[in-house]
Amino acid sequence: MPRLLLKERLISLDVFRGLTIAAMILVNNPGSWAHVYAPLRHAEWHGWTPTDLIFPFFLFIVGVAMTFSLGRFNPASKLDGVTSVYWKVLRRSVLIFVIGLLLNGFPHYNLDTLRIPGVLQRIAVCYLFASLIVLNTNIRGQAIWLAGLLLGYWAAMKLIPVPGYGAGNLGIEGNLAAYVDFHLLKGHMWKKTWDPEGLLSTFPAIATTLTGVLTGHLIRSGRDKPSIVRYLLASGCGAIVAGQLWGIFFPLNKSLWTSSYVVFTTGMAQLFLGICYWLVDLRGYKKWSYPALVYGMNSLAVFVLSGVLVRIMLLVRVPGSNGTSVSSKTWLYQNLFIPWAGPLNGSLFFALANILVLFLLMAILYRKRIFIKI
Repeated sequence: MPRLLLKERLISLDVFRGLTIAAMILVNNPGSWAHVYAPLRHAEWHGWTPTDLIFPFFLFIVGVAMTFSLGRFNPASKLDGVTSVYWKVLRRSVLIFVIGLLLNGFPHYNLDTLRIPGVLQRIAVCYLFASLIVLNTNIRGQAIWLAGLLLGYWAAMKLIPVPGYGAGNLGIEGNLAAYVDFHLLKGHMWKKTWDPEGLLSTFPAIATTLTGVLTGHLIRSGRDKPSIVRYLLASGCGAIVAGQLWGIFFPLNKSLWTSSYVVFTTGMAQLFLGICYWLVDLRGYKKWSYPALVYGMNSLAVFVLSGVLVRIMLLVRVPGSNGTSVSSKTWLYQNLFIPWAGPLNGSLFFALANILVLFLLMAILYRKRIFIKI
């Protein structure tokens, strides 16, 4: 339900969240998937593009925010005399997971083929398990969990043999994560034989959330702001180098969410957050950040709305130029963007128009101080 946001927030984190949401809309809503600039596509398999940074940034941000929302709670206490903090966490996780399922199926819900994994579903699972770790361990324990998840996943992917392929195969068909997904989620995945948000690769995604948690502890450590910026930038650069080095042995791969990918993208996230923190919280340059704040303060709402909007545009059909019907999305792209920008730039400007329309809608909520949370 909508509610007023009363508590103090880390503004730079909201700005970072808003920029990440805007980037997500940009890469998810081109005018045509046949005309997309290379940096706005995911890497085909191993390697990375700027697009491959977006999802781990989301999970990193969830982890940082967790230290603010859960850090003051005693796991043994009751929040309101009826519901414990565990129930709050479970309720939020379930709601986010269900919203993800509803978004996956919209507007036609065929339970026989409904995709079970997804972005919101992974966020829900990572939030749930990272919360449990945060509520029951100290910083040292959280670091141990992080290391265990990354090293354990690396060992599993390298040492556990897949029937017909052997151990250590990291190809699209022969890797352990795809094998697990195929046998447990068959018929309910993005691809026939694997899913980029599948079961086994969710374990290192939980580790990504924990890197955000540890970063949040740094920000809340009581150090002065210049020191926090230096730590974020230094740690970010170190993690980028470490991730690239680990990638020699365990390649960076978003679909497999490899351990090297976790370390590398954490470094990138720390750099981006460090820059936002320096600009907004240290230097006080806030006017530029208004559009990002509009997105960041209603991140779940704009994420869901962007997915629903594109599906509605695909569902609604209008007469095309050759007498056959086309989706309203195709009609808008062909008639409002291609004539003056061409297919490639027109596809980009179509995505930018989506960002603008959603910003205008979210700005109404922002000005009324309405922030939709779960």
